[in-house]
Amino acid sequence: MTVTETETPHAGTPPRPVQCAEQAGHPRPDGQDKYTISEVAAFTGLSAHTLRWYERIGLMPHVDRSHTGQRRFSNRDLDWLELVGKLRLTGMTVADMVRYAEMVREGETTIPARKALLEATRQDVLSRIAELRDTLAVLDYKIDHYARKTGDLPAAAAVAAQTTATA
Repeated sequence: MTVTETETPHAGTPPRPVQCAEQAGHPRPDGQDKYTISEVAAFTGLSAHTLRWYERIGLMPHVDRSHTGQRRFSNRDLDWLELVGKLRLTGMTVADMVRYAEMVREGETTIPARKALLEATRQDVLSRIAELRDTLAVLDYKIDHYARKTGDLPAAAAVAAQTTATA
């Protein structure tokens, strides 16, 4: 399971994203999961420079090294990078992501603080979603305005017709 897949633990509880080391989407099975920095860069779309920076600032947990000192990433590291990518998409600051990573390393005593940080980030995301919905409504209004002027189907009617046709 990836960080974006969901599970529903109890009936009536909304699905939630989970992170699981037994992910079927890993390029290699656990135990054979030693990736070079260039492989991880290719998998994640992050540059090698960014991966090194993440490690340097404490955003990446300890990355193993080969006997020659080269970084060797694991499936667990890929899972962590996927979570970091999701946190970046929320607009969480790098400082807060580093703080979150530090709390994860500190263990279960930091669970309440981690939860609070994620709840605050969730509120920020909900606010941005509301802003985007408002922005979309303005765009739809303007598109409809121009559609009426040109005799085209208004955007709201076009979306409704498209939704009906695909149902």
